[in-house]
Amino acid sequence: MEENVRLWKNFTGVYELDGHLATCNLTPGLRVYGEKIVEYDDRELRLWDPRRSKLAAAILNGLEIFPFHKDSKILYLGASTGTTPSHLSDITPDGLIYCVEFSPRMMRNLVDLSQLRGNLIPLLDDATKPHNYLHMVEKVDVLYSDVAQPKQSELFMDNMRLFLKEEGIGILMLKARSIDVTRNPKEVFQEEESKLKTNGFRVLEKIDLEPYEKDHMAFICEFGF
Repeated sequence: MEENVRLWKNFTGVYELDGHLATCNLTPGLRVYGEKIVEYDDRELRLWDPRRSKLAAAILNGLEIFPFHKDSKILYLGASTGTTPSHLSDITPDGLIYCVEFSPRMMRNLVDLSQLRGNLIPLLDDATKPHNYLHMVEKVDVLYSDVAQPKQSELFMDNMRLFLKEEGIGILMLKARSIDVTRNPKEVFQEEESKLKTNGFRVLEKIDLEPYEKDHMAFICEFGF
């Protein structure tokens, strides 16, 4: 098994196992979403499903900028039940992940997960109203947004301005059909990219998430100083 495991592109905490992505399980023996677990040396690897995690899809589709480190502080908007946050929890064992989720039903699962993973901080709130949790979240190294609604770019930028460190990176998982189901997704992506640039953000990378996610694009951004 050992010869089939390697670090992915020198990304912190991300491994390739026989063509699959994996992270080192922070809570050995425990699964989060039914993922496969593989023993490797004295560690346990959790396979990372790109059809369940847009970040995994972006990595497999050629993502080059990976701003996560062992001690990263992350604000995650749209954390849902915690699939992707759990892998970030593996990657940043000495960091913190502030997980904002609007749905009480999803939040119940997220709270249960945070009791097992001490670096996850669940926040039941609305990402379109970042001042609500301004007093609970410190400045972060990475802002990750996966909120499928018409004002995706606006809420992403609002949170970036409030919470991201100057040298920080923002990752926006944009769903075109949630913005306008009647328009060509390419036109929507172009318009939203223009919106980001007009508002002072620099787009460093764009990753189409096909075939794992339809009509989705990952935008990797920084402040345009």
